[in-house]
Amino acid sequence: MENKKPDNQRIDIWLWHARFFKTRSLSTKIVRAGKVRLNGQKITKAKTPVVVGDILTFPQANIIRIAEVLCFNVRRGPAPEAQLLYHDKTPPPEEIQKAEKSIVARRDRGAGRPTKSERRATDKLKNIFPD
Repeated sequence: MENKKPDNQRIDIWLWHARFFKTRSLSTKIVRAGKVRLNGQKITKAKTPVVVGDILTFPQANIIRIAEVLCFNVRRGPAPEAQLLYHDKTPPPEEIQKAEKSIVARRDRGAGRPTKSERRATDKLKNIFPD
């Protein structure tokens, strides 16, 4: 008897087979929490089937992973075998950091807490004009 690869698979099983999560129950928990997007749509059911070509977006550790489903497997194999199941489309960390640095919030002059030099100027004025 030969193990035939399926043409679709439950999303929680696929995430576990692709070794994105250590246990199947953890991948199920992430899906049920609504943290996984399938082709841009938020899903909350672990039984949702994925097919070849689907794009999955989900959090893993401190990054948001983007993976394209390439194929399925009938078992959770070793890491090199699992890496053949998907194409990783996650941007490299340096691109993410560049994007984050360009979105730094600017403070209007005089808004918020005073800077060190502004505090010193205020203290100097208080000493010139005592109460």
